[in-house]
Amino acid sequence: MTRRPLALALLLALLPAAASAEDLLQTYELARNNDTQLAISEANRDISHEGRVQARAALLPQLSGRASLNRSYVETDGDWRSAGRSRSVGVDLGQTVFDLGAISNLRAQQDLDVAAGLDLEAANHELITRTSAAYFNVLVAIETLAAAEAAEAALQKQFDFADKRLEVGLAPITDVHEARAQYDAARANTILARNALEDAYQALAEITGREVRQLRALPEDFQPEAPGGDELDRWLATAFENNPSLRAAEYAVSAAEHSVTTARAGHLPRLSLGASYGEGAVWDRPAGVPVQGTNGPEAQVGLTLTVPIFAGGATQSQVRQALSRRDISQQQFEQARRALDRNTRNAYQTVVAGVSEIEARRQALVSARSAYEASQVGLEVGTRTVVDVLINQQNLFNAEREYALARYNFLQNRLLLAQAAGTLGIDDVREINGLLSVEAAMPETRVGNDG
Repeated sequence: MTRRPLALALLLALLPAAASAEDLLQTYELARNNDTQLAISEANRDISHEGRVQARAALLPQLSGRASLNRSYVETDGDWRSAGRSRSVGVDLGQTVFDLGAISNLRAQQDLDVAAGLDLEAANHELITRTSAAYFNVLVAIETLAAAEAAEAALQKQFDFADKRLEVGLAPITDVHEARAQYDAARANTILARNALEDAYQALAEITGREVRQLRALPEDFQPEAPGGDELDRWLATAFENNPSLRAAEYAVSAAEHSVTTARAGHLPRLSLGASYGEGAVWDRPAGVPVQGTNGPEAQVGLTLTVPIFAGGATQSQVRQALSRRDISQQQFEQARRALDRNTRNAYQTVVAGVSEIEARRQALVSARSAYEASQVGLEVGTRTVVDVLINQQNLFNAEREYALARYNFLQNRLLLAQAAGTLGIDDVREINGLLSVEAAMPETRVGNDG
């Protein structure tokens, strides 16, 4: 997948939708054009492709030209005198007839070229999940900051309320200290949440190449859907068949096998065809000096057989080295297969569990909000203490944060499952993007009262 066709496809997809906020699809388009890791993967793919071209070139005809101009001297009675001048020009043609090492090297480079293409495909998949993770982290940070600011405002009111009750003798000083401690902690949480949000923005900008501040988020009525409970085997089978990283590792093993053949071919003879054509001339030759070389054109053609006899043990050493590299490739493939099995199972189970988790977090948020509101009423009528209200306020803050995290983790895990299966693509981005239908509201910066 190259950048220009994808960018054009994304542009056409985005034409009907004009929104003030950057959605996930637009953000991914920026990442496709600006991400440095993907650019490195594309360059590595190009390097591997050129290795294939160079390996093929070793089996194709080799044509070269030559030209020389010489002056010869001969010794006569202890003196050196000129024997004349000569020149020659010509062309040489060489063609490999049989070289098992060059043939197996070409096969290895072909496998490595395919593996590099699959690695690039895996890098494209990873870019989607990296972009979505950074995007969702910003949304979670926004909601966390909003909850932190709401908690700070509420705790400030509780502190003011406890202080006033102390003044009229209706509350002990411990309630005021407790309320002040919770309020100060909330102010610190707000500062940390604001810093975390800014860092999340910068992490997204690191991928996209520019800042993206206005994002689109999930609506409050979001209802997740999970894959069927009996589809795990299908996901595993799809992953083992399509996952580009696993397939790249498989091609790397095949390339290593061919490299072993290349090393062993160092013991075998090589046959090549050679042909040349040239002409030369000699002039300024003194009398009595024999003519060396010929005047006029000359052509040659022949076969050359090269038989290796002894190379100091280097050939056998290269064979052992290639065998060890093949063993490494095989172990890396097995490691990738096991990791893929685990990651696919975990991603599937996490997506399935995510549906129940979101509903549980939603109910926990409703309960925490009701408990907080009830404790506030109880404080006013004297059936609850300030400490009860503070505890319920902290529970509400935690519930809001965990609910936001669960919702966006579910979306991210859906993409991770498709990535493990090797089916992740622009359609998955569009599907997730379609769920982000509201503009994320950036909390306003507010300076809390020092009390």
